[in-house]
Amino acid sequence: MAEPSEPRRERRRAAVALRYDAAREDAPRVVASGHGVLADRIVAAAEAAGIPLREDPSLVEVLAKIDLDALIPTELYQALAEVLAWAYREDAKRRYVGSRSASGQAD
Repeated sequence: MAEPSEPRRERRRAAVALRYDAAREDAPRVVASGHGVLADRIVAAAEAAGIPLREDPSLVEVLAKIDLDALIPTELYQALAEVLAWAYREDAKRRYVGSRSASGQAD
């Protein structure tokens, strides 16, 4: 008879929030980081603020190791440049769709 299998563990959700003000800072800064319920709160706050969300477990794992309020190290600039480019494109799409809807044009 086969041994009962262990219950499948769900991967704990993790989230990291960054802030970037190019006019005032040289690099993005980690402003929130957490797992489980805290990660859910970070995601909910971002959604409520209309901030685009991107799932990238490998990048979150690395960013979660950075101290809160610390600037992102230069080694991560390439990865973050890709994420920021994606976020700017998503924001532009939302603004475009919103402006078309407000003017009465079909999407």
